[in-house]
Amino acid sequence: MVDVGEKPLTQRIAIAEGRIGMHADTLALIQKGGHKKGDVLGIARIASIMAAKKTSDLIPLCHPLQLSSVKVSFSCESESNQIHCTVTVKTTGPTGVEMEALTAVQIALLTIYDMCKAVDRGMTMSGIQLLEKQGGKSGVWVREQ
Repeated sequence: MVDVGEKPLTQRIAIAEGRIGMHADTLALIQKGGHKKGDVLGIARIASIMAAKKTSDLIPLCHPLQLSSVKVSFSCESESNQIHCTVTVKTTGPTGVEMEALTAVQIALLTIYDMCKAVDRGMTMSGIQLLEKQGGKSGVWVREQ
């Protein structure tokens, strides 16, 4: 595990995204809130936040961090039958929160899959990627479009 004890505490921010594609009726069911298992996006939001907080338990050698904020947003894209998830994670510490943001996105999408697999086993997750990171010695990094 990398020693980050001598690194200065700075505000760290990471933003990640991903998508899950599905049948049109599966997306409509989620949007209408008619799923028998409950509020799919609400439960996926909670799972995402919990995943960000538990990242160091899942990724070997990843430092446990005190997170100050985890924001999860979903947008339903009817034209492509996808749900887009964006997660922003913040902390003040000696190391970044990229892994927390990426883990949170993936777990949000997996939760949607788990809750909807009985009606649509063909869902696909894609585009899981870091969009931006701020803080630390390397400063700001933004994915080129």
